[in-house]
Amino acid sequence: MNINIILDDVLGGSRLTEEEAAFLFNVNSRDVWKVAEAADIIRERKKGDVVTYVRNMNIHMTNICKNRCGLCAFGRKATDPDAFCFSDDEFREHTKDALAKNVTEVCYLSGIHPEFTLDNYEKMIKIFHEIIPGVHVHGCSPDEIIFAAKKSGISTKEALIKLKEAGLGSVQGTAAEILVDRVRKIICQKKLSTSEWVRIIKEAADVGFRATSTIMYGSVETMEERARHLSILRDIQDECHVFTELVPLAFLHKNTPLEKAGLVTHGSTGKEDILLIAVSRLFLDNFDNIQVPWSKVGQKMTQLCLIAGGNDVGGTMFADALSRTAGAGEEADYFSPDDMEWMCEDIGRTLHQRDTLYNLL
Repeated sequence: MNINIILDDVLGGSRLTEEEAAFLFNVNSRDVWKVAEAADIIRERKKGDVVTYVRNMNIHMTNICKNRCGLCAFGRKATDPDAFCFSDDEFREHTKDALAKNVTEVCYLSGIHPEFTLDNYEKMIKIFHEIIPGVHVHGCSPDEIIFAAKKSGISTKEALIKLKEAGLGSVQGTAAEILVDRVRKIICQKKLSTSEWVRIIKEAADVGFRATSTIMYGSVETMEERARHLSILRDIQDECHVFTELVPLAFLHKNTPLEKAGLVTHGSTGKEDILLIAVSRLFLDNFDNIQVPWSKVGQKMTQLCLIAGGNDVGGTMFADALSRTAGAGEEADYFSPDDMEWMCEDIGRTLHQRDTLYNLL
């Protein structure tokens, strides 16, 4: 394959194939910058020079998890000395903290507690709305939905309808990791299968939800499997236009079972971070937004990825225990809008606050 021909074709409106995407993931040296430049041109055509962010807060309800995946340093057994699960009063206090921080979005992130039914998720959503009227609640990964539905004795579509009635605003497209079952059996064996993840996302679209999409890269997958993952997302978007964005999540390896088992010795590299953003922008021609996950790659790399196809820096977050337990520093907790603005001005871009569904505020 010829990189110049591929990039000329995609800039001319052609769709990348999986094989071409895998090829671009493998480029080296100055070819990395060729891919980044092409992606930045597409970004400029689609989104102009605005960089967006949402004022949000993560609330980690519990680290007790039925899965305890190989890729995760956060999950615990209920009997572990550092296991926790918030009481209703503790959850209310954290929600009041989110209110004080003037957020427009709350995200609850947690392990998948083996005792949680749909009632637990409905209660959390209702507490959010009780304390922060009008807030957008972003939550419930497909893995949480399938587990809570089974525990509650209802179908996943019925569960989605109940969550919407309770006030869930949008669905988290997490638990995707790599949508290739060979990889899933190694890194997240107890999570739902690729086909189940796809089915639930399509059901969410049927119910009227929008969803994020994610890819967790840098563990044991091949470049071809990264391309396969993106192709599955593009096919779903063609069918139901459910995704608001892609959030590429760089794998943080420290303290994970995968590292302890010797299956991985490092996470993603800087080259991989740039190429993941850039190739995603070029491949996902039916996506408007490619988010740069600053808590995973760091603020300096975030700035570089914004000139490689990214147009969004995600949220303020205020807390990211998942990243910190996997080796990220304390700076993974909060990115101030003032620092975001300085970073954007430095590359000739304009920062703008948005809501969860990418309406500018």
